[in-house]
Amino acid sequence: MSQQRTTTRSLQENPQSAIRNPQSEDFTRYDQKLEFILRTAARVFAEKGFHSTSMRDIARATKVSLAGLYYYCKSKDELLFLIQDNCFGHVLARLEARLKETTDPVGRFRLVVENHLSFFAANMAEMKVLSHEAESLAGEMYERVSGKKQQYTRTVRRILGEVQAQRGGTRRKLDLTVATYALFGMMNWIYNWYDPHGKLPVSELVESFTRLFLSGFLPGAGDDPLPHTHAAPAVGRPSVWRAVDSGARLRHK
Repeated sequence: MSQQRTTTRSLQENPQSAIRNPQSEDFTRYDQKLEFILRTAARVFAEKGFHSTSMRDIARATKVSLAGLYYYCKSKDELLFLIQDNCFGHVLARLEARLKETTDPVGRFRLVVENHLSFFAANMAEMKVLSHEAESLAGEMYERVSGKKQQYTRTVRRILGEVQAQRGGTRRKLDLTVATYALFGMMNWIYNWYDPHGKLPVSELVESFTRLFLSGFLPGAGDDPLPHTHAAPAVGRPSVWRAVDSGARLRHK
C-alpha cells in the first residue's frame, strides 16, 4: 500500500483528523492546535503559493518545531488536503443543515449564497487556497476532496433548478451548468476585493449577490434580445502590446 493511501486512510479512521466544533465537548487540545496549524498554513499558502511553501515555512509561521509539525501531519500535501477537506466538509454540512429551515426555492437559494459568503468571508485565506490549489492534490486525497466538491455543486445546481422551475415561467431558461458555475465564480472571486472588516457587511453582500443573480443587473431586461456585435477581423493572435488603433505604437522612453 502506498504512503499516500496509508495517509488518507489514517485521516478517515482517526477521529482527531477532522476539526470539530470548538464548542463541543470532544474538541480537544489536539484539535485546537491542529486548527491553528491549518489556519496558519492556509495563510502562508495564500501568500506564497502551495508549491513555493516548505514545511520549514509552516514551522516558522506556527512557531512549532518540524518534529512537532510532523506529529500533526505527515506532509505538506496532507496539510493542503486537511484545509480543503475541512472547508468543503464544513460549508456543505452547514448548508445541508440550514436547508431544512425552508422549502421555498428562492429562500433556499438565498441560504446557499448566505452560507457560502459568510463562511468564506471569515476564511478568506482558505478561499484563496481552495481556488488556486484545486489541482495540487493527487490520488486518494484529490478524489476525496473532489467528491465533496461535486456533492456541493450538485446540491447548488438542484436548488437553482428548483428556482428556475418555480419562477422561470415562459422566460428562456438558462443552462443549469452555466448558471451553477457562474454563481460559484461570482461568489469565489470575493477574496480578490472584499474586505470583511470594511464598510460593506456580509449581510449586504449577500443581499446584493442574491438580487443580482436572480434579477440581473437591469431588472426586467432578461427577455430582451441581446445586441449582436461584429466579430473582430482575424489578424492572428491578439497581443496585449498592440493598441487597437493601428496608428498607435508603443514607444520607449
